[in-house]
Amino acid sequence: MKITTWNVNGYRAVMNKKSLDWVDEFEPDILCLQEIKVKPEQLSDEMRERVGYSSAWNAAERPGYSGTAAFFKQQPLSIQAGMGFPEFDIEGRVLRLQYPNFFLYNVYFPNGGQENLRVPYKLDFYAKLLDIYLEHIKKGENVIITGDFNTAHNEIDIARPKENEKNTGFLRIERDWIDKYIENGMVDAFRQLYPDKVEYTWWSQRINARPRNIGWRLDYFMINKDFMSHVKDVEVHGEIMGSDHCPVTLYLK
Repeated sequence: MKITTWNVNGYRAVMNKKSLDWVDEFEPDILCLQEIKVKPEQLSDEMRERVGYSSAWNAAERPGYSGTAAFFKQQPLSIQAGMGFPEFDIEGRVLRLQYPNFFLYNVYFPNGGQENLRVPYKLDFYAKLLDIYLEHIKKGENVIITGDFNTAHNEIDIARPKENEKNTGFLRIERDWIDKYIENGMVDAFRQLYPDKVEYTWWSQRINARPRNIGWRLDYFMINKDFMSHVKDVEVHGEIMGSDHCPVTLYLK
């Protein structure tokens, strides 16, 4: 099974650029999208549908902002939009798909915002999602959390760590939450498989960073450690253009 995550930075934008055409050839079993910035009713049938896939959408209330969507070949046992916390759910940040042997969370974590003003909101989101994860673990359920975490965990995950120590996305207090996830039994699947590999999944569009590979690794698959035995590989698709992020794929045995 192939599960692909991608922050598209505007669904209509990538569709108009035909940047999702690679999906037809790659054929992931599940495609998780973040920052769709659109409500499904704003889309034509042609833009909303993909041949061979069904879809689920969780749009933000605010127009042109945030939101998540998923395309899947196999219908989930259940689909849940949101976490049950209105302050987060109005931004369409979480879409949960239930399959027979795991729960898949497609998540667009908040950004800390200008002058780091939204960092407390972001950290509260991390805390609420961790609580939800722990409830699954208590029940003996497997969990995959994927999407744009909006945090580079360690220095290996960012091209210029020293320059960004005071910037959201690499604040120590944000990185500590990734540590908390790992301390509570989650595994960063990519880093587990490739402890020394330098790969980035986001590049600033302001400084022409992508051609120079001045990037950040912000897009993850976090998996409960007991389910890691099902993981075959994680691939970063740095060659796929169309967004300031690139897709990442989890291969399950």
